[in-house]
Amino acid sequence: MIAIGSKAPEFNLFNHKRDRVSLEALRGKKVVIAFFPAAFTSVCEKELCTFRDSLAALSELNATVLAVSVDAPFANAAFAQKNSLTFDVLSDYTRDATRAYGIAIDNFAGMPGYTASNRAVFVVNAEGKITYAWVGPNPGVEPDYDEVGRAVAVA
Repeated sequence: MIAIGSKAPEFNLFNHKRDRVSLEALRGKKVVIAFFPAAFTSVCEKELCTFRDSLAALSELNATVLAVSVDAPFANAAFAQKNSLTFDVLSDYTRDATRAYGIAIDNFAGMPGYTASNRAVFVVNAEGKITYAWVGPNPGVEPDYDEVGRAVAVA
């Protein structure tokens, strides 16, 4: 996992509308990056809907939310639409960002050769440094949303 205080690994990924989104373009804002294993799973749905519901409070703190999975932009688009997600859901289909943040799960769910992202949340400050990092002990565990909110407030 990437260490707190280090520069956040850059990425340039397609969102669910197939537009490119880069972390560098968000410099000057706080960014909550929520990696999730797979669209249309109950825990992932609950997590992203929780972030959706707290978006106004995070926006007041000059923060934006980015969700990242290894799913294709097409699956992420259907997932975003089904759950009325108003933030970007990014596709890391090459797994480059997942590996750069140190959260890859190889042979996910017993499927040889399939790599997914572990459930993880990173807060990046306006200067591009990691100020908060949480990686789930397993993909079924959700982050402490209050803790994430407090981390954004002080980032």
